[in-house]
Amino acid sequence: MLSLVEASGSPFSAGVALGKFGAESAHSYLLHSPSWDSVMAWRGSAAAASMLALVDAHFPQIRQELEGLASGLELPFEDVFLWNCRGDLWSMPPDGCTTVQLPGTGQPRITHNEDGDPGFAGHCGIGLFTPDNGPAFASFVYPASIPGHTFAVTAHGLVMTVNNLRSRQITAGVPRMVLTRAILNQTHVDHALTLLRRATKSGGFHLSLAQRGQPDLYSVEFNALGVSAHTMTAPALHANHLIHPGFRDHPQLITDSSRCRQERGDALLAQGQLDPLVILADQANQEFPIYRNAPDDSDNENTMATVDIHVGASHVEWSVYAQPGQPAQYKLADAMLKP
Repeated sequence: MLSLVEASGSPFSAGVALGKFGAESAHSYLLHSPSWDSVMAWRGSAAAASMLALVDAHFPQIRQELEGLASGLELPFEDVFLWNCRGDLWSMPPDGCTTVQLPGTGQPRITHNEDGDPGFAGHCGIGLFTPDNGPAFASFVYPASIPGHTFAVTAHGLVMTVNNLRSRQITAGVPRMVLTRAILNQTHVDHALTLLRRATKSGGFHLSLAQRGQPDLYSVEFNALGVSAHTMTAPALHANHLIHPGFRDHPQLITDSSRCRQERGDALLAQGQLDPLVILADQANQEFPIYRNAPDDSDNENTMATVDIHVGASHVEWSVYAQPGQPAQYKLADAMLKP
C-alpha cells in the first residue's frame, strides 16, 4: 500500500519532511543494497562535483530541497546528492516503468506503471507538496529521492510521467532528476520543453507530458545529446529505451525486459487493445512481463503502482492503483492542489 505524504513550506522544509518519510527504509534497506554501493563509488569524483556546481548555479532551490532531504534522512548531503544522480552515473539503476499514451480527441490519457526497486515495496507514497515558491503538486515518491522522476500532476494542470533510459553517452550536466523536479515548477508544458532544451543535460529520461486545457500529448526523449519531442497522434507505448527516429541509434543499454515490454505493448495496440489498464497488467510473457512482480525480475524491478490520468479541458483526474484489478487506492483531481 502507498502512504500519503504531505510536505510544505520552504524547499529545505519540504525536503526534511520527505527525508523523514523515507528514513527508516533508507537505513534498513537502501544503505545495505548493491545499488547504493554502485553509486557511492562516485564519492569525490570530478563528475559529481561538476553536476553539483551546475545545480547550485541554476537550481539553488532544488539544492536546498536536497539538503533538507539529507537532513531528514540523517545522511551526509554528498551521499544523498549522489543517490539522486544515480541514473547519470550508473547505467543500471533499478528504475524502469512502462507508459501507455492515448492522444484521444483533444483530451489525452496517460497510464503508467511505476517500476522500481522491490526493496522499496511498502515504503513508497503519494506526496502532496505545497511549496512556498512554485505550484503545488502531487507526485509518487520513493524513499531518499526528490519528487518528479516518477509521475506527477501540478496545480497548473501539468501532467508528467517518467521512464528510465539507460544512455551510454553521459556528460557531467544537470542531473536528470533535478531537471524533472524543475519541470514541476513550470506553469506550462511549453516552458517545460524549453527548460529541457536549454539545460546542459547528463543522463536521459523519457517523459509523457500534457496539460489541462491543451489538446496535445507529448512523447519526449532526452539525454546528453539533445531533446526529441513528438506530438502524439496515435496510441503508443514506451518502455525503457530510446525509440524516436534520430534517437534510437544513440548509445544505450536495452535490457531484455525493456525490449519485450515494448514489443508486447506494440503488439497489443496493433491488435486493437486500447484499454491501457489491461495492457499494463499484461503478463503473457512470463519471463519479461509488462506488469512486474517477480522476486527475481531480470532488471531487479517490480511495479510499485499504476496511475491512470485523464487530462481534460477544465481539470485533470487520476487514479492510483497499488495492484492491477484492485480498486483504486487514491482518486485525485488537480482542483485539490492549491495554485
